Amino acid sequence: MNLLHLFDLSLVARANDVALEWEGAEFTFGDIERRSNRVAHALRERGFTKGDRLCVYLGNRIELIDIYLACVKLGVIFVPINILYRDREIAHITNDAEPRLTITDAGLAELVSDRDDRPVEDLDGDTPAAIIYTSGTTGASKGAVLTHNNFAANAVNLLTMWQITDRDRFLLALPLFHIHALGNGLHCWLASGCRMRLLERFDHRTALDEFRDFRPTLFFGVPTIYVRLLDTPAEIAREIGERMRLFVSGSAPLPVHVFERFRELFNHTILERYGMTETFMTLSNPLIGERRAGTVGFPLPGISVRIDDSELLVRGPNVFAGYWRRPDATAAAFTDGWFRTGDLATRSADGYYTLLGRKSDLIISGGFNIYPREIEELLLEQPGVAESAVVGIADEVRGEVPIAFIVASSFDADALERSCRENLASFKVPRRFVQVDSIPRTALGKVQKHFLPR
Repeated sequence: MNLLHLFDLSLVARANDVALEWEGAEFTFGDIERRSNRVAHALRERGFTKGDRLCVYLGNRIELIDIYLACVKLGVIFVPINILYRDREIAHITNDAEPRLTITDAGLAELVSDRDDRPVEDLDGDTPAAIIYTSGTTGASKGAVLTHNNFAANAVNLLTMWQITDRDRFLLALPLFHIHALGNGLHCWLASGCRMRLLERFDHRTALDEFRDFRPTLFFGVPTIYVRLLDTPAEIAREIGERMRLFVSGSAPLPVHVFERFRELFNHTILERYGMTETFMTLSNPLIGERRAGTVGFPLPGISVRIDDSELLVRGPNVFAGYWRRPDATAAAFTDGWFRTGDLATRSADGYYTLLGRKSDLIISGGFNIYPREIEELLLEQPGVAESAVVGIADEVRGEVPIAFIVASSFDADALERSCRENLASFKVPRRFVQVDSIPRTALGKVQKHFLPR
């Protein structure tokens, strides 16, 4: 089977149902089917065949969905590019992927054809569907090859475990160039047949109007979005919460104080989960049962997880096929069939997993392991502290010592140090507290510590 067998539950079986709201217009699943067929024929007319790569440099818009589905139908490999990237980063991806074409806003008008019939191509579950480039926090980004089976296994898991159905109303504001919106959002929408409103981006100035007008039951967000939503007036938060079924958070750790404050304000407990480009969704707090603050829950069905020397290892149908044209990097990423995530984690006695941070962020000071997230969570509890990031710097005596970067409305380094000394072992106390205007982050809110000054 391939992704079209999953998508046809909506594209064909629900052809007359409203599928998508975009810029005030409504489109049925049948409309989406016909639009993508026309783009598929336009690509064929330009010489595209199975296995060719198509780079797409577009923000959220219906045409991006058309293009993705056209690629799925043809067996063309979809390669989205972060719209925040600039010439150097874009050139790396296009040079590496060697696409037949790169589509930007300027080229959309050329993707036209009069044919509405679906093109036929021989595809199976192992056919590559996309290459998504990692954020490149430790060097040049690598392209993760994701197959039809990878996407399908992830969608089926989420529909089952989060009980997503055609009765849901899904508000999607995350960027479709990222695995979060593409792999989770787009595929859950197409597989479930729910009604989706797509936004160009999350804009905190208009977000509440979107929630109140569309009345969603389902929303996928990242921690920075939920922080913004904490400014919602209490009466509006309750109104939104009464209609919502599920808020999900991912792509970066959700601070415990945000989790707890959101629950008080919206009367909803955010479901936090864990995944990455190479593995899709791997762990999730339960829909039914305790959604434990600071944890990412349990392995999803069919996915095996273990901890080796504090590092999280994953195996299952969700794991990618390898890095594009990087056999050495692919071999280094696996141990006996287990993918090494690079994330450090612990498992509680009752099975909940907690992330401790990236292995590359681990600070070893005088032989002791320091997990930056533990310190960062404490700092976020302090008055006035909006954001924090802890990194290690070289030290002649201890090898490394931690320092903390702080975004704060008010700043008292002595008070922060006292609080750390009262709550943490002495070797975990940051040696310096540095005030900064902002913490560098990816488009999805993941902290990029390598950009912090040392």
